[in-house]
Amino acid sequence: MPLLKFESMLKTNSVYFFDLADFEEIIIHYLEIGKHTLAKKAVELGLEQHPDSIDLKLFKVELYVFENKLDKASALLKKIEKLSPNNEEVFIQKASICSKKGNPYRAIAYFKKALNFTSEKTEIWALLGMEYLYLNDYKNARYNFIKCIEFDEKDYSALYNIAYCFDSEKKHKEAISFLKSRVNINPYCEISWHQLGKQQFTLEQYDEALTSFDYALLIDEDFIGGYLEKAKTLEKLGKHKEALNNYLITLKLDDPSAYVFFRIGKCNEKLGNFKKAISYYKKAIHEDPLSDKGWGLLARLYFKIKNYKKSLDCISKAVKMTEDKFSYWKLYSEVSFSLNLYQEAVFGLKKCLTLDNNSIETYISLSDLLYFLGDINQSIKFLIKAKKRYKDFAEIEYRLAGLFLLLNSKKLGFYHLARAVEINYRYISIFKKLYPSVYNDKKVQAILISLKKRLSLNDEKKS
Repeated sequence: MPLLKFESMLKTNSVYFFDLADFEEIIIHYLEIGKHTLAKKAVELGLEQHPDSIDLKLFKVELYVFENKLDKASALLKKIEKLSPNNEEVFIQKASICSKKGNPYRAIAYFKKALNFTSEKTEIWALLGMEYLYLNDYKNARYNFIKCIEFDEKDYSALYNIAYCFDSEKKHKEAISFLKSRVNINPYCEISWHQLGKQQFTLEQYDEALTSFDYALLIDEDFIGGYLEKAKTLEKLGKHKEALNNYLITLKLDDPSAYVFFRIGKCNEKLGNFKKAISYYKKAIHEDPLSDKGWGLLARLYFKIKNYKKSLDCISKAVKMTEDKFSYWKLYSEVSFSLNLYQEAVFGLKKCLTLDNNSIETYISLSDLLYFLGDINQSIKFLIKAKKRYKDFAEIEYRLAGLFLLLNSKKLGFYHLARAVEINYRYISIFKKLYPSVYNDKKVQAILISLKKRLSLNDEKKS
């Protein structure tokens, strides 16, 4: 066998003669397995024995390109082109050099020239497709990848790239139409069914997606991607027990991943199996200790089952790993409040606001908490900030009314109370609940009666 003979020669420092075909076989083998140093050695020895070989010189160009020695590659190509002007490999290597230099348009032009001189076009179509992908020209990329798959229906790399192009263009309906045409041509291709299901899933066609994944699994019962996508679809359909079973199958087929452990934990949580859910979340953390997701999921589950101490421990770890997630800081605040750690709860809500999560709920929660802690001025401060962003919200106006009246600022208090009643009288329940002493004040009651009468008159005039 040429390869064994060649490696024996290297070990013994002997020199054996190989014919040209043997050298080409040896070089291709080393290039395919990524042993470029040995490929380079084979090219050098090959050219010593066959100095006029165009193919060996082209391999040398390919290695120059790999080593980023683009000037040497270009110089050698010029010499080769004079000897073999219609050699498609010359244009392919020229295109590769242009691509490496960041000139995709020239690369595309050379690839198109190469098409004129070859009968085996699939490799060039694939290279053209990739070059168009670099330009985000998904239409032309698709066109070339489709030509690949029309020539070879088992070119799954091209199929994945076609699906990627459709996804990038958000042309999911067109993708479904194309993939249905593929399964009509070859109904026993699990990859086509799998990709069809993914597109249907994206369009929330969950029942159709489930059917597609089932077909993929009928063709290949060990297809891990099929089980994963089927499980995700079952979750969307609320069938958590079936989803759980499909996730568990993947653990038998391949090494576990943090993602699968997360999903198994989530399904168990949905089914009320909290101990199992906790166990799988911990497995996910063990599998991917740098991920904050596991700590976040554990924190939420512990909060759900009112184990606030463990919840705080977990969410504290999550926010240390990722400080810019609003949902983590919101939970941190809720857990801290449940443990009577009020200053920590305030800190968490303020952190939410610094992360540009300026939802009215965050402002109101922070204001209510500051009022609960007796800091009325700070409570008012955040309500005024909220009012600038959220105009005509009764929830804000009733709170401002109550707080100003507590500070005996009657003019401002009655102004905001009038605005609140005008916006939505039904929210008076907030005012009554938060500020009972103010609500029960006789003067406030009299003003509320007056405001309600005025509101009723206005409603009558409108009708």
